[in-house]
Amino acid sequence: MQTTRSSLSLAITLALVSLNTVAEQQASSEKNKNQTIMPAMEVIDVFGNANSVILNHTGSVVVVNRQQIEKIQPLSTEDILRRIPGINTKSEEETSIVANFGIRGLSASESKSLMLEDGVPVAPGLFIGNERYYNPRIQRIERVEVLKGSSSLRYGPSTIGGVVNYQTKTPDDGVMLTARAGSFNMQELSLEAGGKNASGDAFAGIVATHASSDGFMDKGYEMTDVMAKAGVILSNGQKIGIKISRYENDADISYRGLLKDDYLAGADYNPGADDNFLTDRTAFDINHEWNISSRATLKTLVYWSEVTRDYWRYDVDTEASNAAGRWVYEDTLTGNNRSFDRVGIETRLTLDHQLFGMTADSEFGLRFMQEESNDTRIRATRAADRTGINDRHRIDSADSFAAHGQTRIEVTEKFAVTPGLRVESYEQKRVILTENNSTAKTTNTEVLPGVGVTYNLSDSAQVYGGVYRAFSPASNGVALDGLTDQDLDGERSTNYELGLRGNKGDINYEVAAFAMDFSNQVVTGNSDPNLSQSNGGETEHLGMEFVLGYVLGSGFSIDTNATWVSTSEFKSGENQGNRLPYAPKLVANVILNYQYESLSTALTVHHRGEQYGDASNTEEIPTDAAGGIWGGLLPSYTVLDLTAQYNVATNLRLFGSVKNLTDKRYITGLRQGIYVGPERSLEVGVSYKF
Repeated sequence: MQTTRSSLSLAITLALVSLNTVAEQQASSEKNKNQTIMPAMEVIDVFGNANSVILNHTGSVVVVNRQQIEKIQPLSTEDILRRIPGINTKSEEETSIVANFGIRGLSASESKSLMLEDGVPVAPGLFIGNERYYNPRIQRIERVEVLKGSSSLRYGPSTIGGVVNYQTKTPDDGVMLTARAGSFNMQELSLEAGGKNASGDAFAGIVATHASSDGFMDKGYEMTDVMAKAGVILSNGQKIGIKISRYENDADISYRGLLKDDYLAGADYNPGADDNFLTDRTAFDINHEWNISSRATLKTLVYWSEVTRDYWRYDVDTEASNAAGRWVYEDTLTGNNRSFDRVGIETRLTLDHQLFGMTADSEFGLRFMQEESNDTRIRATRAADRTGINDRHRIDSADSFAAHGQTRIEVTEKFAVTPGLRVESYEQKRVILTENNSTAKTTNTEVLPGVGVTYNLSDSAQVYGGVYRAFSPASNGVALDGLTDQDLDGERSTNYELGLRGNKGDINYEVAAFAMDFSNQVVTGNSDPNLSQSNGGETEHLGMEFVLGYVLGSGFSIDTNATWVSTSEFKSGENQGNRLPYAPKLVANVILNYQYESLSTALTVHHRGEQYGDASNTEEIPTDAAGGIWGGLLPSYTVLDLTAQYNVATNLRLFGSVKNLTDKRYITGLRQGIYVGPERSLEVGVSYKF
């Protein structure tokens, strides 16, 4: 922990130096008051002064703005993601407390895509593992950005599938209260409040939410999420912003689902009612932006976060569970309790310039990040269910450095090419305190080149494409398994994409074909008896994404998308020829919208094709209470959601929804049992702005 504190002190010192330097200058009252006060590391942006007809991104891009989010009325971020082409979600409960999504045929039960909030990594451990255990709350989100293809080379690690960025709200002047209530005794109250100074060059604001629910299948939760922001525009083209957040959630969720007979009988009880998943997160980000000139901008970001996750799970009596047809619990339990600290600093320089007589935009970036986790395993009893004997205590840490450069060159008015290079270098370390501080280390460096192109067929149609290398690091628990350096490279993929996008009158469309050649997947088994993991196991992913929107007239419009992953297959190893788990061939969405004056409604149809629950492609779902992660074939399903909202006045909005309109019973996942999708539910709410 001492190393983390030292790095945190360094980061805070650097941030304060930056703050003091710019704060000594007089705030400029001549600034354009329409510009954004809060600086940020944008993920989806258009930088530079190159021809605006040529889009900046050489890969497929999806942006879901606040109006669209309000129309969906989501309970979680994954309510948004499952409507985006290329993404498959594996929900474990209706508010998605943990993150489970896969992009373009990658398993939704693993994390090989990068999750950001305001450009900052938020998954607890990118290099040290357990990256699923924090998921941003939808109530603080202004827009959702998904970036796939060669444009994601600017970010890392774990960008094989792509990048998902949650951009948070920056409160406007005034106060807005939003209340929502619904099925399962769900209650939610949110506050957004903010204000600017008289000259309009400084602001402060807060977004706070408290929510509770008994939960579908009694998977209840009580959540509090608070985020505060402040920013100021300073002289000499500089501005600075700070964001501080605190999140707490106590949830009655477990790794255990229903046994098969209970599922078929329609059971809706919580199969792990006494298990508890307790999480909290504290974080701050400091952003500094300096417009050095009309052609050069330097952005610097310092961030720190601490996540704790206490997971108390009761032991089961397998024989008794088999006899009863449901889980039978003993009076002993285990607390897998972990904390994750991260500190990082990143800087990016963007330049508009000429290159061999052609207009060019370049970006150069550097990042240092340190992660550390404190992992304990507490053996306890029902009589004292939160205390006991710590029989495993280990510290995992990782130091990582990254650098990237990218230049977009306008070869002609219609054609642009964007070459880029990213280098990621990292060292991982594991110390087991309960084994006399036994220690192991490993290092790795990844060189990731890429190139993308765009070509404007017309003012309303563009061809784009690219090829790039991506990787996902083997986590500490894999790379240093058994306190032995497993000599593992990162999991690597060469990705290809070719697409066409555009709009014409009442129609907008996009078609993209993609291929991912996963040349190195870490698999179990090794001829060396000291090693349990090995570099091996190729996978291949081939597919297409389709987007079509059309204004029908008379207030009606339709938005559709589909993802067809024809191949998501193990090409070597013991599972050769099998399909990856949680990688359906087809995922599709159809949304019928209606708008009349202040009323808007939407009927959403979401279809997910059948998918396997494990790599061995087992088809029958087991009926007994065997341990481990279960396999089986999850049937396809289609669910309908109906939403509506009405603007009573400019400051008053009423909204409501019926989720799973037909009350479809379906399986969302398999993990020590069957996870059931939420039954039909009703929610109503109101927003009022003072």
